[in-house]
Amino acid sequence: MANVAKKVSWSGRDPRDDEDERAGETTPLLNGTGPGAAGGARQVRRELPRPYPNEIPHNEKLLSLKYESLDYDNSENQLFLEEERRINHAAFRTVEIKRWVICAMIGILTGLVACFIDIVVENLAGLKYRVVKDNIDKFTEKGGLSFSLLLWATLNASVVMVGSVIVAFIEPVAAGSGIPQIKCYLNGVKIPHVVRLKTLVIKVCGVILSVVGGLAVGKEGPMIHSGAVIAAGISQGRSTSLKRDFKIFEYFRRDTEKRDFVSAGAAAGVSAAFGAPVGGVLFSLEEGASFWNQFLTWRIFFASMISTFTLNSVLSVYHGNAWDLSSPGLINFGRFDSEKMGYTIQEIPIFIFMGVVGGILGALFNALNYWLTMFRIRYIHRPCLQVIEAMLVAAVTAAVGFVMIYCSRDCQPIQGSSVAYPLQVGDQGSETLLEFVALGLAGSPAATLALLWGSPQLPLLTLSFLPFQLFCADGEYNSMATAFFNTPEKSVVNLFHDPPGSYNPMTLGMFTLMYFFLACWTYGLTVSAGVFIPSLLIGAAWGRLFGISLSYLTKGSIWADPGKYALMGAAAQLGGIVRMTLSLTVIMMEATGNVTYGFPIMLVLMTAKIVGDYFVEGLYDMHIQLQSVPFLHWEAPVTSHSLTAREVMSTPVTCLRRIERVGTVVDILSDTSSNHNGFPVVESNPNTTQVVSVVGRSLRGLVPPQVFVERANLSLVQRRLKLKDFRDAYPRFPPIQSIHVSQDERECMIDLSEFMNPSPYTVPQEASLPRVFKLFRALGLRHLVVVNNHNEVVGMVTRKDLARYRLGKEGLEELSLAQT
Repeated sequence: MANVAKKVSWSGRDPRDDEDERAGETTPLLNGTGPGAAGGARQVRRELPRPYPNEIPHNEKLLSLKYESLDYDNSENQLFLEEERRINHAAFRTVEIKRWVICAMIGILTGLVACFIDIVVENLAGLKYRVVKDNIDKFTEKGGLSFSLLLWATLNASVVMVGSVIVAFIEPVAAGSGIPQIKCYLNGVKIPHVVRLKTLVIKVCGVILSVVGGLAVGKEGPMIHSGAVIAAGISQGRSTSLKRDFKIFEYFRRDTEKRDFVSAGAAAGVSAAFGAPVGGVLFSLEEGASFWNQFLTWRIFFASMISTFTLNSVLSVYHGNAWDLSSPGLINFGRFDSEKMGYTIQEIPIFIFMGVVGGILGALFNALNYWLTMFRIRYIHRPCLQVIEAMLVAAVTAAVGFVMIYCSRDCQPIQGSSVAYPLQVGDQGSETLLEFVALGLAGSPAATLALLWGSPQLPLLTLSFLPFQLFCADGEYNSMATAFFNTPEKSVVNLFHDPPGSYNPMTLGMFTLMYFFLACWTYGLTVSAGVFIPSLLIGAAWGRLFGISLSYLTKGSIWADPGKYALMGAAAQLGGIVRMTLSLTVIMMEATGNVTYGFPIMLVLMTAKIVGDYFVEGLYDMHIQLQSVPFLHWEAPVTSHSLTAREVMSTPVTCLRRIERVGTVVDILSDTSSNHNGFPVVESNPNTTQVVSVVGRSLRGLVPPQVFVERANLSLVQRRLKLKDFRDAYPRFPPIQSIHVSQDERECMIDLSEFMNPSPYTVPQEASLPRVFKLFRALGLRHLVVVNNHNEVVGMVTRKDLARYRLGKEGLEELSLAQT
């Protein structure tokens, strides 16, 4: 399994290139017998073969040793306590004000990034469609539409190629939506490069190119990752990538504070994407934050509100309606009128049935994507192959859309079509559009676009809302062409609000089938893209089809409105794929502006989750498992009470004394076979050896001579280290290999009293696994010392010791550990 590391990891980096960021706590396969046992253990990491093999074997029942844990429990050493005592009440109030300022900055910058993505996508998509339209016009007159198909596929593949290259070769962790990575970070797992500035730049550029390239993706999911990166950067008051330190917010340079701000950033991303600030807070609580407190809730909500207001204000100015705040998010589902689209009590069982269908289809989507991801891990592991696959998917998506449009004869009358409801332009622009429609000037494919693109009165935004006449008579439009040419967001809105009779059932069925497989194939590509909008579009399509069928069966009853069932289908499909309940209910309510649908949406989402969980895990949890991340769920496996701390702990443990030889410390930190990040400090009495504290691997920053203690008089040499020295080095502490220690210095002594945590958490070796799990998980620990009846250190519990036990299909199972 040693050669899995570079190809399976989100970071896509060779662990030899990042010695300071590799695995944290190495743990044994079995109690004290595996390759990760500290002290005398054999080296786990083997050399990666060159060149790359054609196939990389991968087993999903592995737990990676290369992921390091974050420490969400403050180390109350002497340096920390001295600083806290120096801070008076006024200083603490200043710190609290700074927290609010940071949350406001997070909201503003996240909203601005969302505006940038939306505006650039709009303009680039308009440019691409203008080129395709001119080409279709040309070859419609001369014949040979195959050239138009070739141009469309080539443009899509070229744009996606650029987006895939920057992700595959520059920052692989920017691939996908980023939600699984942020979930892991907030859970306490350090994913390399996940919250770096370079990741944000690649993420933003990548999602723009993916959407413009016509892939079955959305730009909403990556906003959550983008908001998290923005929060992580602002809260530290510096950029390690740019090597700029602004000397502000230094108090927040530790894992605990950074985690809280990343939670706010993720919520601000949801708020900017959907215009749902309350949904953003609940998303951060349900899907992201593993640790929560009531003070954090109000600050996160504040950041979410600032984010959606910033986006709303900037987009309103950009669209020329400075005082009309009508763009609360990147997608707006439109307002559902309760009087026209209300529901009755007899529809509740129908909605529950739709939830069952959504759960089954979501489980099918996840199962197919699971096997596809396994195939990619094993065979498509080289960056060049990943780029080629992304280009292939883009070209196939264009070809499928072109063929379906060409073969479709679903012509619908323009009166009462999708143009009427969502088109929001000035009066003059509306009159111009209606004039073109009424005169039926679109006599050739895409000629309507030709006229509208030549009309300066219409803003570019209207391009996304236009019907397409392709191969239909005057006064009609091709609904299949409209579905494929529109962006996924606009297609979702059309399916929600188009009047009955706007879509042929055959068109909806074919579109649902093809888009389902295209979206499944697309998710997991080496591009920045989200799965929210494709899931909503698939569900809205089959939900509207379900509503049309129901209307036929009930002979056109007034309550069988297809738009209402499109909304329920969208919720069922998304819930069946990502298994969100509380946050998604509120997001859908806020995005539709209608509280009335809260109850049926909740029923649909709960049913979809229950049914989907019966077959397979949610999409995000599945990808976390495939990456072999030691992710800790809310509770320990229900059948794990028979296990005790003695059976799961790592042993033997490398211990230190309060006053230790520098050479001993250097040797321990340099030992590649012991990657532990915590070392118990013990005191030896005549009759026993008791644990008194724990010191972390950041100890490597103490090795320079200024902190040595002379052997003769034990007096400190030069200045004392301060907590600021550790914060300045956070989070990239220097590796021990970068520090030269002479032979004379190795004989000096170092006093660890100031740097060790004098009150570590310990558990007796007889404690049950659920009890150990609850203590470790709730407090956000990185190490938990196991002691015997005499308070002697007998082992250490780390994240991987707990995460390797999970409930499988055949009961409690133990995962293997490997340097993957």
